[in-house]
Amino acid sequence: MPIVAAPSDGPFGRQLTFRDPAGYAVVAHDRGDAPRSAIRTDRPVVTLVNVFDVAPERQGELLALLERATEETMRHLPGFVSANLHRSLDGKRVVNYAQWRSREDFEAMLADPGAQVHMREASAMADAAPSLYEVSSVH
Repeated sequence: MPIVAAPSDGPFGRQLTFRDPAGYAVVAHDRGDAPRSAIRTDRPVVTLVNVFDVAPERQGELLALLERATEETMRHLPGFVSANLHRSLDGKRVVNYAQWRSREDFEAMLADPGAQVHMREASAMADAAPSLYEVSSVH
């Protein structure tokens, strides 16, 4: 697949643009040194698992909101490690799997005015069931 444009820095890190055989542009993002999730018992992080129940017709809207919240606010807060969004195949749930350096960093995020704006927006379109976890076993 030929590269259509030279590598460049995009909003989510280094990017390459390819042209697929059907003629559509495909953009691949590489966040470079950006944080990545690692599930390990020896890593001192706390994990937020937030399950959102959402109407299927609003699942995409909720995902877009959570992506925007992560890019605009969460990833810039002290202690943020990573966030991963998952959507259910039936369209009724979205799961946010986010890692924070400590419980204190997570609680400081909850008090952040910018984060609160995004949380209010999410609660207006879905019911959330957030819980904090630590990894106890990996196989």
